Amino acid sequence: MSRTSVAAIDCGTNSIRLLIADVEGQTKTDHLREMRVVRLGQGVDGSGRLAPEAIERTLEACREYKQAIDAMGVDVVSFAATSAVRDAANADEFADAVESVLGVRPRVLTGEQEARASFEGATGEVADVLTTVIDLGGGSTEVVQGRGEPSFSHSFDLGSVRMTERFLQTDPPSVAEVTACMTHLDAVIAPVLRDLPPSAEIVGVAGTITTIAAHSLALPSYDSELIHLARIHVDDLRAACMSLMQMPVVDRRALPYMHPGRADVIAGGALILDRVLEHLPRETEELVVSEQDILDGIAWDAARSVA
Repeated sequence: MSRTSVAAIDCGTNSIRLLIADVEGQTKTDHLREMRVVRLGQGVDGSGRLAPEAIERTLEACREYKQAIDAMGVDVVSFAATSAVRDAANADEFADAVESVLGVRPRVLTGEQEARASFEGATGEVADVLTTVIDLGGGSTEVVQGRGEPSFSHSFDLGSVRMTERFLQTDPPSVAEVTACMTHLDAVIAPVLRDLPPSAEIVGVAGTITTIAAHSLALPSYDSELIHLARIHVDDLRAACMSLMQMPVVDRRALPYMHPGRADVIAGGALILDRVLEHLPRETEELVVSEQDILDGIAWDAARSVA
């Protein structure tokens, strides 16, 4: 089977990420992973539009990624946009601008497509049992369950940026703000998750969850090798969520594993993770943290598109 070199780009609400990899059959060899926090979804929850300065930050990252893509001579480029672009009235304007830089038009994934890509990316190294994947982003959170293939998926309009902008205005968040946010989260999450069959494995992906995992593990720096496939007790993970939520931003920013572009919104993400774990039926008391996620799913899909 021939080898295909792919460049996958995941453009989310808070960050834009690039993966360049070779795919041959069922084997994927990663060559480059990059991430930039661009906050594309700045204000989208309130305005319904992508802000000009947020678009320009994202395009600047695209120009950097274009240099890497050209230097490595990839066969196919796939650009997937998620929650912020789904919600934006000026999505076409953004897509035109991206296409002018990268030569490829963004695919705006539906919530279901985003969930399936996350599931495929996250479950490659997990046992073949009933598994639930939690993909917690800046604008949306996908919960996907299945064994080999997804049998259930749901995309919640709940993300770290969205919840912070909507509820968490003070630093650190006040008790009243946290209570209002948790009440909203419970009302949205519980009816969807409470009747699912109990999960034998739970996998958490994306930067909010991997950073919360680093906090739970008290790592001296962000270390992908220590984080990937780490198994963390649910109680310890929820304690880490509450710890981060109660910290002032300046203290979060000083943590050695905290990306500075995540420090001001991770409290919203921590509350989402806490409430998902509260309402998700499970047979396990551990969450497996994966560094492989929707970005890897996009890469697999890109390779199939030229097979």
